[in-house]
Amino acid sequence: MSKTDKAKIARKNILRKSEEAEGKTICGYDFNKGVDYEKIFDSFATMGIQASNFAKAVEIINEMIKEKAFIYLGYTSNMVTSGVRETIRYLTECKKVNVLVTTAGGIEEDIIKCIGNFKLGDFRTPGKALREKGINRAGNVFIPNSRYCDFEDFIIPIFEEFYARQKEKGKVLTPSELIWKLGEKINNEDSVYFWANKNKIPVYCPAITDGSLGDMVYFFKSSHPDFLIDVTQDIWSLNNTTLGPEKTGVIILGEGIIKHHICNANMFRNGANYAVYINTAPEYDGSDTGALPEEAVSWGKIATDAKSVKIYAEASLVFPLIVARSFAKW
Repeated sequence: MSKTDKAKIARKNILRKSEEAEGKTICGYDFNKGVDYEKIFDSFATMGIQASNFAKAVEIINEMIKEKAFIYLGYTSNMVTSGVRETIRYLTECKKVNVLVTTAGGIEEDIIKCIGNFKLGDFRTPGKALREKGINRAGNVFIPNSRYCDFEDFIIPIFEEFYARQKEKGKVLTPSELIWKLGEKINNEDSVYFWANKNKIPVYCPAITDGSLGDMVYFFKSSHPDFLIDVTQDIWSLNNTTLGPEKTGVIILGEGIIKHHICNANMFRNGANYAVYINTAPEYDGSDTGALPEEAVSWGKIATDAKSVKIYAEASLVFPLIVARSFAKW
């Protein structure tokens, strides 16, 4: 075959004619027009990559709100460790969401921050140096260990109160009941759970013992062996919240148990109508952590006709901006 023939074949394969693609034209913001943050965010819709997923998430959440969907907000503990806590507190204070689901750290660190603040540190600070000073590091957030000592002083009397009730009336404490009581006792408007208690927004924590709360349960149960916390009542209660609303929407910051707990509850109603995931996890390992919304559709956790999106991003970067473009405007 001659060089000319080879070139003809290559040209035919590479420069083949195509149909025109449908959709919006890709275009970003023109900074020659100055800095207009509203228009910058508007431009995300046509920017492509994760910016357009951001715009789609805003659109979906605004539809959730407009359609009066029953909204579940799930978040991992690092959201409360960080300043995303204040965004979650706003949503709870202003009754923008209907149910919260988090991990033990997402409960205890909200309360602990009311007792003493956390400090901005560095991701690369050696653990040995911090350990010698009694400072715990969560990413680039520094938490003096004395905060947990103060937390023990705060929570043990609450355990004593519930234990006395258990002995007298046989009524066993549930995680959601404990969380509301923590919010009531801390009596601090900076607290997410102060507002959850005040506004009667249920908070579920399926991994209640996976954190300092678990440590406190361990210490308390060591001297009160018959002390109990009933997780079965909470799973019954959470699943029942999905049965009744005309539409439900889920917003999940992070992965793991909080993601699955919310999605699994919505399976009881044949799937949520709206879903927004924000996390950095890939799906190649087959875990639910990185699974796309489409996988949840196969289980009936998200409805087959639902509007959904996953933003591959670290939530502290994008969630406050999403709230600014959605909840804060209603």
